Amino acid sequence: MKPKFTKIANHLPASVPFVGPESQERQNSFIFDARLGANESVFGPSKLVIDAIKAQAEAVWQYGDPESFDLIHKLSDFYDLPKDNFIIGEGIDGLLGNLVRLFVEPGDNVVSSLGAYPTFKYHVDGFGGNISLVPYNKYYEDLDALVIAAKKSKAKIVYLSNPDNPMGTFHSKNDIQDFIDNIPDETILCLDEAYSDFVDKSDLVSINVERENIIRFRTFSKAYGLAGLRVGYGIGNNKLVKAFNKVRNHFGVNKLGQIAAKVALEDQKHLKNVLKKVEQSKNDIAVIFKKFGFTSLVSRTNFVPINSGGDGNLAAKLMTGLIQEKIFVRMPSVSPLNSFIRITAGTNDDLLVLEEAMNKIIKKFKLRHL
Repeated sequence: MKPKFTKIANHLPASVPFVGPESQERQNSFIFDARLGANESVFGPSKLVIDAIKAQAEAVWQYGDPESFDLIHKLSDFYDLPKDNFIIGEGIDGLLGNLVRLFVEPGDNVVSSLGAYPTFKYHVDGFGGNISLVPYNKYYEDLDALVIAAKKSKAKIVYLSNPDNPMGTFHSKNDIQDFIDNIPDETILCLDEAYSDFVDKSDLVSINVERENIIRFRTFSKAYGLAGLRVGYGIGNNKLVKAFNKVRNHFGVNKLGQIAAKVALEDQKHLKNVLKKVEQSKNDIAVIFKKFGFTSLVSRTNFVPINSGGDGNLAAKLMTGLIQEKIFVRMPSVSPLNSFIRITAGTNDDLLVLEEAMNKIIKKFKLRHL
């Protein structure tokens, strides 16, 4: 007998939203000299975190705490909020899947931006939802258009990232509060704040856990340098958070991940040091590309969007050239965002090989289009 998949599964592509650097290394039979495409923190976790992981390495035969008790209590203390306002998951990607599972049935409508972080759409497609995609407005997600689309379609969920991925742009707390106030009560606002650690807390909209239709997702993958351990968390109303416990993978967040995230929160000195390095690196990246005639956007994340000066074909040519020079980078997938490539903050050594690679690329193309 042939396996009988669901109608939804039968119509889905057998693919994931991202092609990893490891796949490209296997295809090209080389190892990247600089990994500047996945917005990981090349500066890594703190020494305290590494020591904690080493100390618990022999305990990996144990399942992680299915309630993530210690981590949730640490988050509760850190934010000065009750512990039942937090949910832990396998990065924001895992939490997005649970959110969609909770609210989207086949045929239900959701709203996102055209070119926004693709994993949300990946999950919506997987549960048979209909997604309306609103174009960006001058490289910003269009808040007014998102609200209009949500009201028109009676959307179950509206997805917004702030700071934005893939463009690094940022809406002020006043604009976000106005956006929140205009979202229909029956629509869940998913506010993806994966890059919120790169923004001063005073610039972020206040957390209001009384609102039952808002979930804010944050992560330890970016500034804290724990992307490989997959630990994210949601902040929301206790009724909404409680619902996640009905559908989540209770052993999804591994033991080392929970321990590492807890210690990472305790080492804010390391975080501040990383943020300084990221800002310096972003400035240096912008200077490097300006030397070759490229402009960049002001970014409130840990990456720099570089304008190719042309269309998606030119950006792809630039990205491919860098990959051929063993520099892993990425670019947005849709027009007009795909006129940019994206460079993650790197070490001084990373930027040296990046600049050397750009010198070779410029010479190779003889300044043609560049």
